Amino acid sequence: MKFGTKAIHAGVKPDPSTGAIMTPIYQTSTYVQKAPGKHQGFEYARTQNPTRNALQESLASIENGRYGVCFSSGLAALDAILKLLKSGDEIISTNDLYGGSYRLITEVFGQFGIGASFIDMSEPANIEKHITAKTKFILIETPTNPMLNIVDIKAVVKVAKKHKLKVVVDNTFASPYLQNPLDLGADIVWHSCTKYLGGHSDVVMGAVITKSKSLADKLYFIQNAAGAVPGPQDCFLMLRGIKTLHLRVQRSCENAKKVAEFLRDHKKVSKVYYPGFKTHKGHAVAKKQMNGFGGMVSFDLKNNKLSSAKKVLSGTKLFALAESLGGVESLIGHPASMTHASIPKADRLKVGLTDSLIRLSIGVEDIGDLIEDLKKALLKL
Repeated sequence: MKFGTKAIHAGVKPDPSTGAIMTPIYQTSTYVQKAPGKHQGFEYARTQNPTRNALQESLASIENGRYGVCFSSGLAALDAILKLLKSGDEIISTNDLYGGSYRLITEVFGQFGIGASFIDMSEPANIEKHITAKTKFILIETPTNPMLNIVDIKAVVKVAKKHKLKVVVDNTFASPYLQNPLDLGADIVWHSCTKYLGGHSDVVMGAVITKSKSLADKLYFIQNAAGAVPGPQDCFLMLRGIKTLHLRVQRSCENAKKVAEFLRDHKKVSKVYYPGFKTHKGHAVAKKQMNGFGGMVSFDLKNNKLSSAKKVLSGTKLFALAESLGGVESLIGHPASMTHASIPKADRLKVGLTDSLIRLSIGVEDIGDLIEDLKKALLKL
């Protein structure tokens, strides 16, 4: 089954009692049992919900996995993954990482004895230098947020298998339409479904997908035991969003390419971060492991001033100044003060995340209108 067909049909079946083509919202907290322990497969809604089950099956299908596990947010999904570890274990992750992930790893799990190294993964050979007897996971984000660096998943998996480590991939920026880490050898893939999967900026959710039954069983246990589950209406909205994922992401990719080219030629822009450019150091890897270059573009201003960035950030009309990404509407953001404020400034600067860096999430609007909006904002400099 091709991706577009899976996005619309996987996990979704007509309601057997009414024939409703859309999965019903099972808005219930509990289920009646015929006798103690005799039920119809559902006991309590934290543990199981038919709407959530349909979504988990859909997510597993579009990521080419076998098991999907949904959580109340993307960070709740990462929280569950990190709970697979124990005190004294260590992970290795990218040094260009979403600020919320960095904060969760360092400030929450750090106090429970989970160690972490954040390194440049553009050269997979660099990873081996940081592996110790305590290392359990290699956690990849690719494309990275917000510098859009590319990590070669297959190459990292090769290193990991040599040392019997698990590979976990944050696939939020790419979405399953553009990249399938499990097919490249990763053990776990996770998403902030809030972004491209939902696609309409109206629901917050996370998900973990794997092919491993043993990992899935542990994650289902954590899902039930910790209770960070999404509600049935959120699951319904996510199922609806997934049906148009391929259409939305394709349009975002097309628009992003033209926005990136416009910015590259602009005299007030010093650098554009976009893996679709042949000059991007990760272009060849992105072309190999992705089905497109994504809808995200970051750029820096020539004068490198925060005050100049603020003028651009407040000067757009169609690009809304807001956190998040992956919706049908275009967003503009300032990573240093918004999504990545929890990362120390010195660490941000090491990877090129300056105070004048601006991140764009390109939506599905008319491309001429988007470019005109950016053109007018840059005129304010």
